[in-house]
Order: sequence, then C-alpha cells, then structure tokens
Amino acid sequence: MKKRKVIIDCDPGIDDSLAIMLALKSPEIEVIGITIVCGNSPVEMGFGNAKKILKQMNRLDVPVYIGESTPLRRDYVNALDTHGEDGLGESFLPEVTGYQQQVSAVDFLADVLKKEKVSIIELAPMTNLARLIQKDKEAFSCIEEIVSKIKYKKYFFNLLRTNRF
Repeated sequence: MKKRKVIIDCDPGIDDSLAIMLALKSPEIEVIGITIVCGNSPVEMGFGNAKKILKQMNRLDVPVYIGESTPLRRDYVNALDTHGEDGLGESFLPEVTGYQQQVSAVDFLADVLKKEKVSIIELAPMTNLARLIQKDKEAFSCIEEIVSKIKYKKYFFNLLRTNRF
C-alpha cells in the first residue's frame, strides 16, 4: 500500500504528542514534517516537546519547523494549566538539542506543497495555515486534504470568527 504523505501542524501538549506517536506508527501515512504553532504551549516549548516525542519514538529524522508564535487576531493564552509546566503533563523528559530548521513552518509548507501531494493533519490553532494563505495562496490551494479536529463544516466558520487564529 502506498503511504499518504502528511504534515502534522500542531501545538504539542499531551493530546498532540499522542497523535504524533500514533501517526508515526501508522502503516497508512508517512509523516514528512511537523510544524509547530503557539497554542497549548508557547511555540518554542512546542518545538522542544515535538523533538522529545520524536526522540522517544526513535524518529528524529522527521523535521520540525517553528511556526507562528502569536495568534493573528487576539492575545495569546496558553493551556499550561491543563498540559503541565512542561506542556507534556509534567513528564519532564530531557531536552533534545539541535534539529532546528533554517526555514519557518510557513516557508516549509509553501515549498513542499508546490512540489508534491501532501495532506495536512491540523491539530492546533490554524495560524500557520492562515499565514500560508496570506503569503502564498497558490501553495495553500495545493493541499491535498486538511484533516482537522473540527468535525462539522457548519461550525468551522463559527470557530474561525471567534478566536482560533
């Protein structure tokens, strides 16, 4: 079976970390990159958490890209009260140094999407995708599919109007 190429756009707290682990073990998809956005935790902490999870899964070959550090339309509020001081439920896994990419999450998305068919697994505030639309609508239109936690289309626009960006 041919694996579907995906990029996971996330804000790695407890929930997204589990999703990353499941995706990496799925025989149906190939994770070609992880993009981080502020959400459950600040973007730098999310970047570190993604690397910690990748190390636990022996998959430091998957690149992680730092994305937007603030929402577009409101003040940033984290969820560390839920996800713990380290964003991973007080796991305090050791830091993983290095692996910083030289391009931003949005630039990575724009580059990859123009070259190959890729789906986005959207687990976080959609700020990286909003910036992609602002920066490169052509690249955004090349997304094969967006898989999101949002289950019902009629609620999607309500959510966008309120505060997800």
